[in-house]
Amino acid sequence: MSRKGNCLDNAVMENFFGLLKSELLYLQEFESMEHFKLELIECLDYCNNYRVKAKRKGLPSVIHKQQALSAA
Repeated sequence: MSRKGNCLDNAVMENFFGLLKSELLYLQEFESMEHFKLELIECLDYCNNYRVKAKRKGLPSVIHKQQALSAA
């Protein structure tokens, strides 16, 4: 928990869970918990390895992080 009035600590996770809900949870119904787990793993793989964002200069998260670490 962050101190009172310091909401920036939670911004990254709030953004992630918002994307997860809008792209996975609200778009389909799941037959079982196992089906949900499989879809969740696929969604996380897509978000980390294939999803591009302009903020990361059109690169997926994994490649952007690798470049940042190699430059340091």
